[in-house]
Amino acid sequence: METINLIEARILGVLIEKSITTPDYYPLTLNSLTTASNQKSNRNPVMTLDDTTVVRAVDRLRDIKFVWQVKTPNSRMPKYEHNIKQIEAFTDKEIAILCELFLRGPQTVGELRTRASRMIPFNDLKDVEDTLETLASYENGPYVFKMPRQLGYKESRYTHLFCGPVEVNEEAMTDKREPARVEIKLENERIENLEFKVDNLQQELETLKKQFQMFMKQFE
Repeated sequence: METINLIEARILGVLIEKSITTPDYYPLTLNSLTTASNQKSNRNPVMTLDDTTVVRAVDRLRDIKFVWQVKTPNSRMPKYEHNIKQIEAFTDKEIAILCELFLRGPQTVGELRTRASRMIPFNDLKDVEDTLETLASYENGPYVFKMPRQLGYKESRYTHLFCGPVEVNEEAMTDKREPARVEIKLENERIENLEFKVDNLQQELETLKKQFQMFMKQFE
């Protein structure tokens, strides 16, 4: 499998995300792709990419057939769509998990279930674990890696391997921070998860507003 860099992973993740969450606005123009790559919600780290950087990343992804450029009716601008299933015959659940790993980096099973469920429902944590195990066992893979649990984290985190092998930081494994700092870290994670849920609710509200406005226009 061809390896990609972090910016290319962000581009690929954005295209997957938008194909599922906002299909009416997909494929994406360059401008939409840049905006979505730089959005502050559902992204870690937050990036500030310009069009030139995005074009370079898209061109590389096109070269390795991870992304296609397409032309759509009623649009003069070229648009882009992902080609994730060219890599492997991934299921929808596997694609959702990979998408979140592309967008937000290493995450626990619980975080992945919460975040990926905005794209496709997962029955429970075991459902996510089974999906991760499959991603780790593909003959052409593995595509994900279970990282050793670090001090300050209650659970192990998973990461994708599209950017190459993961280096385990032994110092982080034996972190000797004070218990109070560890507790603060856990509290920050809880706050981040709450902020994520609020962002999702706001996005759903905006979508409902747009749908209602389109509905009302029919009667004008």
